[in-house]
Amino acid sequence: MNRPRLRFLWGVLVAVAVLGSAACATTRASSPDGPAFVGSSATTAAPSASATAAPRASTVPGATRVGTRARVVDHGPRTGDKVALTFDADMTDGMLQNLRTGKVKSYANLRILDLLERDKVAATFFLTGKWVQRYPDVTRRIAGNPRFELANHTYGHAAFTGDCYDLPSLPVDELAGDVAKTFEVIKPYGGRQTRYFRFPGLCHDAATLDALAPLGVTVVDGDVVSGDPFATAWKPLVRAVLDHVRPGSVVIMHVTEANAAMTDEALPHILEGLRERGLKPAPLSEVLAGA
Repeated sequence: MNRPRLRFLWGVLVAVAVLGSAACATTRASSPDGPAFVGSSATTAAPSASATAAPRASTVPGATRVGTRARVVDHGPRTGDKVALTFDADMTDGMLQNLRTGKVKSYANLRILDLLERDKVAATFFLTGKWVQRYPDVTRRIAGNPRFELANHTYGHAAFTGDCYDLPSLPVDELAGDVAKTFEVIKPYGGRQTRYFRFPGLCHDAATLDALAPLGVTVVDGDVVSGDPFATAWKPLVRAVLDHVRPGSVVIMHVTEANAAMTDEALPHILEGLRERGLKPAPLSEVLAGA
């Protein structure tokens, strides 16, 4: 899938998500009660970009040479049989307000984790800092699985460009600090941590990529958009993935339950379709090896 079409599809989904986040009042009755909640506000001051030193490029997946413009990848090599299933864990102030007022029960879909764990499926989770702070037990569960990788999706799912589908935005000069802070929030959980980063809405430009230079990260977009935000049926999600997936693909899905209520319904069928096509989910670092 070419980048203009990917950005167009993603833009439609983000626009729906922005509207839906404000209006969403309920989630399915089967929503889990398991996650332990902590305070929604950050307790750690945001570190400066220089305070969060990037690891050497050879030691952590996604780590690149500090001081150079962040590299952007959509997919891995089109050889072999591996694909990456990635799950974004969004959390905004509006979503936190929905949880506090009881309008939404959960933005952590444990059924997805149950299925991935049961079937021993590899996956990579792009975590916002606020989601991690709201769901520490779920984050600990993700980090404890050797098949799961942890990646960065900003602290509060804000955009850093001026035209990102009505997402709340922050100045580009705050980007490095925001992303560095998120790495610091994720770091204590251990597990298979990476220097992969995904922009909300996949919105980035030259200025934002330059702003990430002190952090030594790889920006991961993706080439297969599932369309799961605020979907009302699971079959279109399955078609969206299986119609476009290829060796080396990076599939974008969400683990945010109330905002992506059909993902766990679609996932078993997606996994079955991948098997039929001879494709195997693998950690993002393995799929991007050689990219």
